[in-house]
Amino acid sequence: MSESRPGGRAGGSGGGVTGEDEVVDLCSELIRIDTSNYGDHSGPGERGAAEYVAEKLAEVGLEPRILESHPGRASVVARVEGEDRSRPALLIHGHTDVVPANADDWTHHPFSGEIADGCVWGRGAVDMKDMDAMTLAVVRDRLRSGRKPPRDVVLAFLADEEAGGTYGARFLVDKHPDLFEGVTEAIGEVGGFSFTVNENLRLYLIETAEKGMHWMRLTVDGTAGHGSMTNNDNAITELCEAVARLGRHEWPVRVTKSVRGFLDALSDALGTELDPEDMEATLAKLGGIARMIGTTLRNSAAPTMLGAGYKVNVIPGQATAHVDGRFLPGYEDEFLADLDRILGPRVKRESVHSDKAVETDFDGALVDAMQSALVAEDPAARAVPYMLSGGTDAKSFDDLGIRCFGFAPLQLPPELDFAGMFHGVDERVPVDGLKFGVRVLDRFIEHS
Repeated sequence: MSESRPGGRAGGSGGGVTGEDEVVDLCSELIRIDTSNYGDHSGPGERGAAEYVAEKLAEVGLEPRILESHPGRASVVARVEGEDRSRPALLIHGHTDVVPANADDWTHHPFSGEIADGCVWGRGAVDMKDMDAMTLAVVRDRLRSGRKPPRDVVLAFLADEEAGGTYGARFLVDKHPDLFEGVTEAIGEVGGFSFTVNENLRLYLIETAEKGMHWMRLTVDGTAGHGSMTNNDNAITELCEAVARLGRHEWPVRVTKSVRGFLDALSDALGTELDPEDMEATLAKLGGIARMIGTTLRNSAAPTMLGAGYKVNVIPGQATAHVDGRFLPGYEDEFLADLDRILGPRVKRESVHSDKAVETDFDGALVDAMQSALVAEDPAARAVPYMLSGGTDAKSFDDLGIRCFGFAPLQLPPELDFAGMFHGVDERVPVDGLKFGVRVLDRFIEHS
């Protein structure tokens, strides 16, 4: 682990530059810094992005700290002093790493940050260098114009979220919890985006919960032998049957409070009663975000990798598989019991990475600040709670007693497949959405 502090200098870029003026360039420049996370330290790491962010913060008088948990795996933390320092602080966090991308599959190179067709294109455009750029733009604008936030705001630009946060948020929470002293609430990724119901109503989904995770390795041991001979103890056969049972299993519907809140809001918006036990018709009305919502009604376990054997005429003595398991808040024990029942006694299950589910209520002054900031910029806005099927760094910050929400505000064109942008080909974020997010975030900070 190493740490450094860029030299700060007071003032900003001057010339009346606003957050809206520079957010697009900030996003594009961040995308051009390749921070692909392969999960094994073989990528470029986040150091380049950390130095870029730290310099942008230092330019407006902050003293950011760069903390490196492993060579190249760097995060940045800075504290913005508020008007009333006796109040609990707010954390705004984002990650700078991205999943890998194959340039041959893309319309525009994934690390070009190209601006075309009204969007900024590239890996990380929505996951989540857009929010990193919006946060930088708002903070730089406020400090250039001498507008302190009402309370302290801690900024965290984090490494390694895409591989579970071990070298980013988890490292900081475990080794440097003092950086988050006094923080009681936080906002981060995958929330605050719009879903257009009609021209008079847009729902903005605020993440109040996320599923927990169990990434696991499954192993079956059998009897090795010649491929030409009968073998009733074939490890591959046993494992494949178990994996097929798991992959086809229909998990029971379990409606948590966040999902119930979303369904109630959607029922009201659509003017129809929704039955969580029969969601096909409902999900059909949600377009691209149906993929995000549908899996929040059930636990899930997706087989993702298989491995066995070394020669076509040799039956191996062992076969392995990897599974991405996700469980709802309050249903971890049920999930694990069901998992073992489905797999059967021959399958050995080992944890590769696990983390808890989190959930908070959709109420309080911070939620009110989100709603009022959205409505001020979009009179058709209505904030509603929802559960994220994946996970974020909120899991780590929850260990410090911080109440976490997903709020990275974007007004999106109805035709954009927003869910498909996450880890997808041709990831992009609308320029107008970025500028909208800057305005909303600025209002939110002012009244949070």
